[in-house]
Amino acid sequence: MNAYQPVLDPACGGRMFWFDKSDSRVLFGDVRDESWELCDGRRFDVRPDMLMDYRDLPFPDETFRMVVLDPPHLRNAGETSYMAQKYGCLDQETWQTDIKTMFGECFRVLKEHGVLIFKWNETQIPVSQILKLTTCKPLFGNKQPNRTGTHWIVFMKEIDDDRRI
Repeated sequence: MNAYQPVLDPACGGRMFWFDKSDSRVLFGDVRDESWELCDGRRFDVRPDMLMDYRDLPFPDETFRMVVLDPPHLRNAGETSYMAQKYGCLDQETWQTDIKTMFGECFRVLKEHGVLIFKWNETQIPVSQILKLTTCKPLFGNKQPNRTGTHWIVFMKEIDDDRRI
């Protein structure tokens, strides 16, 4: 029996796209645990169920049925800027290695035929560059997002999923 929820969100941030921000089926994780006041006076909380780094997940192989992944997508943001605080920021020097490692870890903890739902905004880094950092082939997603530049891409883990796109 699995001691964990069936769904992992290892970079939950403020859980902004979740309908139920405390859904018991989801293990919400993040490297941050903090709260601050936004420029408009509202509070913003990053309160994961468990502190974790998506580059080194503390779970056995094939633990989760689904991984929902919305990592930081900005390379360039002021350290204390609204965008960096709310969404996090990639390391200028190591972002490609970090993203590659993130995908590897997320697929490692995903059960066979499990689903990974990946969200990426290509404001600063095109999704085509990001997809080159995983060996897994996407199943489907929105290929040409409108004004927002946000992609939703769905993967399914296969046994020998070392195919390049």
